[in-house]
Amino acid sequence: MSSLESLIQSNWIDILSAPFMRNAFAAGLCIAIAAGVMGYFTIARNSTFAAHALAHIGLPGATGAVLLGLPVSLGLGVFALGGALVIGALGKRASQREIATGTVLAFASGLGLFFARLSSSASQQMQAILFGSILTVTDDQIIGFALFDVVLLTLLSVIYRPLLFSSLDEQVAQAKGVPVGLMNVLFMAIMAGVITVAVPAVGTLLIFALVVTPSATANIITHSPMASMVCASVICLVSIWGGLLLSALFPAPPSFIIVTISTLLWLVAKATHKARLHS
Repeated sequence: MSSLESLIQSNWIDILSAPFMRNAFAAGLCIAIAAGVMGYFTIARNSTFAAHALAHIGLPGATGAVLLGLPVSLGLGVFALGGALVIGALGKRASQREIATGTVLAFASGLGLFFARLSSSASQQMQAILFGSILTVTDDQIIGFALFDVVLLTLLSVIYRPLLFSSLDEQVAQAKGVPVGLMNVLFMAIMAGVITVAVPAVGTLLIFALVVTPSATANIITHSPMASMVCASVICLVSIWGGLLLSALFPAPPSFIIVTISTLLWLVAKATHKARLHS
């Protein structure tokens, strides 16, 4: 028996066919759609730091929800949305958003640690929040993810043009009468929803792997916004499903493998693009 075969779990087929794994695959599809679509706007609006920070801003909501006996996702979503609205209202320009994001992030991180110290259960929950637990996604959560995707795609179909315009050239968009401030608040609010949906997969620490990295990869290999969104969703889906498949074959956390696949795809795309430029 080779060393590789000895590492493969003997019951991997049973793991893949288990109900919890089917839920994980379904959740991965819903998350990939949301993360791929919003990832493009995140990069175009130079809001990658804000997207990363929103996940951490939701941390005190999650730990506070544990203290109150409420669903973790509810607390996470409420705090992420609240932080998004504050950042969107205070940071009308990219430079202002950086300051507002850093300020809100610092306060939220301290509050999250304070809540975690108040309860041992909240402290234990922090690991799942920080690193994700896609294998524990429930049927009700999947329904919630799917409904969120429907709302997201419907809303984007309405605000797509002004949101895209304000993302690519904020000053010109404002001169043309686009409500830039409203677009900024709406973008941050939608991103808070995406963060709430994606955190169960990879956690707050690794959210870049789903929201930003696939879109960065897609921007390298595509040349239009719509193509980039579709490509990013596919890359995100490949990362999640590939991570789940490999975690069933080998004893490794799914979140780690998901992040690894996403990062490797970005490195390959970047290296290939660089090689073409020098050829």
